[in-house]
Amino acid sequence: MFTQSLNAALAASESAAGGMSTETQALLVGGGIFLLFLLMLLITMSYSNVGNRHQVKPEPEDTHRTHTNKHGHH
Repeated sequence: MFTQSLNAALAASESAAGGMSTETQALLVGGGIFLLFLLMLLITMSYSNVGNRHQVKPEPEDTHRTHTNKHGHH
């Protein structure tokens, strides 16, 4: 799908005003990909601090889990 939209953009740019140079197209595509990865990095970093928002509370004692798992070790 990306290649189809890229081909459509290239065809539109070539038909209007003689088109862009190859270097300009490479910078635009590379810059767009760079911005996409930068956006994904910022989204990832925003989720990395979620665990540090609240104080750590001790886990309540579970009475059904008081014995260690010793199945099959007699």
